[in-house]
Amino acid sequence: MKKIALLAALFAFFACGPAAKEEDPVNPGPTPETPVPEPPAPEEPVVAVPSFAKGADISWVTEMEKKNYKFYTSSGTETECTALMKELGANAVRYRVWVNPTEGWCNKADVLVKAKRAQSLGLAVMIDFHYSDNWADPSKQNPPAAWKNMNADEMAGALAAHTKDVLQALKDARVDVAWVQVGNETNTGMCKPVGEVSKTDVSGFVKLANAGYDAVKSVYPDALVISHHSNAQNLDENQWFYTLIDKGGAKFDMIGLSLYPSYWDDKKKAYPDWNAACKSAVSNFRQLYSDYKKPVMLVEFGMPASKPDMSKAALKYVLDSVKDFDWFKGVFYWEPEAEHGRNGYDYGAFADGKSTGVIDLFK
Repeated sequence: MKKIALLAALFAFFACGPAAKEEDPVNPGPTPETPVPEPPAPEEPVVAVPSFAKGADISWVTEMEKKNYKFYTSSGTETECTALMKELGANAVRYRVWVNPTEGWCNKADVLVKAKRAQSLGLAVMIDFHYSDNWADPSKQNPPAAWKNMNADEMAGALAAHTKDVLQALKDARVDVAWVQVGNETNTGMCKPVGEVSKTDVSGFVKLANAGYDAVKSVYPDALVISHHSNAQNLDENQWFYTLIDKGGAKFDMIGLSLYPSYWDDKKKAYPDWNAACKSAVSNFRQLYSDYKKPVMLVEFGMPASKPDMSKAALKYVLDSVKDFDWFKGVFYWEPEAEHGRNGYDYGAFADGKSTGVIDLFK
């Protein structure tokens, strides 16, 4: 009898178990067979590409911070430089990239720090590859020391790898990159002599430019690749360059130009009038768009910091002149936060850490 009673008790226990669970069919609770999934991580906000970029190249910012330079609003409130640019009306920023700079500034890690700030503030980002360990501009286009003895194929491979490495780091950090310059002010080429542009041969330049273009698209398919030339006011120089590389098969999505309308004249001991250069540049924008059917952008603009009224008039002229050109995509002021006493640079738009009022035109 005891055995029968025990069996009956066990039967009743197991019979009641499932019934207890079925009492709450709406929310039965987790079981080992059906674990509760983790909620998805929130997506980083996507920064929209502005139809017209009002930007600033502020690549010096981290180096200036290291030297304890501060930035302030017009009322004297200390503000981080990137945030200050946004407050002054900028919707985009530009950062240069060097391959292996001696002091580390503008290398991959430094660019990543700056670009993450811009992303968090909703500012569009342009990346400007110099493909050098230091400045690359019309007066010098030296390859990085590590690439110096490479042939064209080897250098194209190294350039593509460097481009992908930097951009992938930005993408992994969820930074949206809108534009990428493959070379900086490449008037006569880049990574010379391999990438030299001449009347007789552009093959080396095209190989490097296309390696960079393809590398950009492999990481950021929607980013616009910019081919950059200086002296926007000189149509002949720009047509010479873009005709040669276009016929040579170089791939690019946008024409990027520099304009510094009033460089100091040692002979006259004065800053020249800006009107002629600016008027020529605006006329040239139209012609270059007509010639090559590529959108145009002023990726560098600068005027004397010591002449804020003149600088403001020049920038206003350019902005007013292009506002109805739907193919003209923006203006970037070059290092407006720089000052002669801080960087030894005379063409910014700040004084004592505050805007002189020029950048405020972006509002």
